[in-house]
Amino acid sequence: MFKSVASFFSLFIATLLLQLGAGLFNTYVGLHFTANSVSEIWVGAVIAAYYLGLVFGARIGHQLIIRVGHIRAFVASAAIVTVTVLIQSLVDNSWVWLACRFVAGVAMVTQFMVIESWLNEQTENRRRGRVFSYYMVFSGLGTVAGQLSITLFPSLNYEPLVFVAMSTALCLVPVALTGRTHPAVQLPAPIMIKYYLARVPMSLLAFFVTGNINGAFYALAAVYAVKAGLSSDQAAVYLAAAVAAGLAAQWPMGWLADRFNRAGLIRANAFLLLLVTIPLWGWWQFPYWALLLFSGAYGILQFTMYPLGAAFANDNVEPERRVGLSAVLLMTYGVGACIGPMVVGTLMRSVSSGMFYVFVSACAVVMIVFIHPGKVTGANRSEDAPTSFVPMPGSLQGSPAAVVLDPRVDVSRDVSRDPPQETEL
Repeated sequence: MFKSVASFFSLFIATLLLQLGAGLFNTYVGLHFTANSVSEIWVGAVIAAYYLGLVFGARIGHQLIIRVGHIRAFVASAAIVTVTVLIQSLVDNSWVWLACRFVAGVAMVTQFMVIESWLNEQTENRRRGRVFSYYMVFSGLGTVAGQLSITLFPSLNYEPLVFVAMSTALCLVPVALTGRTHPAVQLPAPIMIKYYLARVPMSLLAFFVTGNINGAFYALAAVYAVKAGLSSDQAAVYLAAAVAAGLAAQWPMGWLADRFNRAGLIRANAFLLLLVTIPLWGWWQFPYWALLLFSGAYGILQFTMYPLGAAFANDNVEPERRVGLSAVLLMTYGVGACIGPMVVGTLMRSVSSGMFYVFVSACAVVMIVFIHPGKVTGANRSEDAPTSFVPMPGSLQGSPAAVVLDPRVDVSRDVSRDPPQETEL
């Protein structure tokens, strides 16, 4: 264990610092905008712009890495992110913030591509799953720490943005000083939507819906908490409870996923998510401790949906096509993460703050209705199914480069760039 962490400690610390800044910023946006009576629509739009940047930035970042190399690409991207955050601390204009977050999304996904490429290049196959798990742990810890760090800034002025800028600048240090050799550049897999839509339609639906839920959570859960009567500090703990519970639940859910039908688990997860969110529609008032319990239960169900969907999809696609599958899953999730904040922000502005959880309940109903074990024919089931469950807190903070870290993916056998044969269709 300690050997795996020590081998990549500098990269793990860089990941933690990146997520620390992202977690703090996403929490700060909702609280700051609410305190200044800015519409929930703008809160959703700013976070949606960030996710949009993450989606489009994968290709842009790949070209940048090819042109200047990993270290220079990482340094340039970190500088861009830092500057965008500092601009936001100087200019209090929603349109400027919108543009800055899109640019920051493009730059940050490039940073994650560099880190993940490095981890993949220098990880032995037998240690790949362990290193991937540690990477996700540091990523989750950074997010939780970022959310909780808002409690250091009770006035919600622009001091948190300076702290975010410090985090994005400091992440340069461990990467710039690493003595590791540069990793090889991975070619991006093509997006064959039609092929994978025919093979894993329920998994793609699960990823799209989960993207909507997770994007809305990072954008507007803090707004919901404040509207429910919580202070800024309490709202930060409320969010962190969900993320921490979701991170801790990855391994118990993995135990279940390796023993029970995965389509059934997704459906059961969605049903429990529906039950947990109905009391939070705004009809009843709960004490703070009860809201924390609800948040923890919600986080367990929300943040285990992503890895369940990934495991279910990998069960029904041949190993040599899983790089392409992961690219399509990430894109589908990212599109959902862009849509969710906009829809929920509009609903919360037009109706009430309780529409946040009404939307989540509606998403859960969609999965209950359309994802059913009886619809799984097994015709496309891969020979190595059931594949191993891999912890993946669903936050789209990584990049397509993380695909090759997944122990279920064998890059040496990958044929995702080749058109599928008629027998595969």
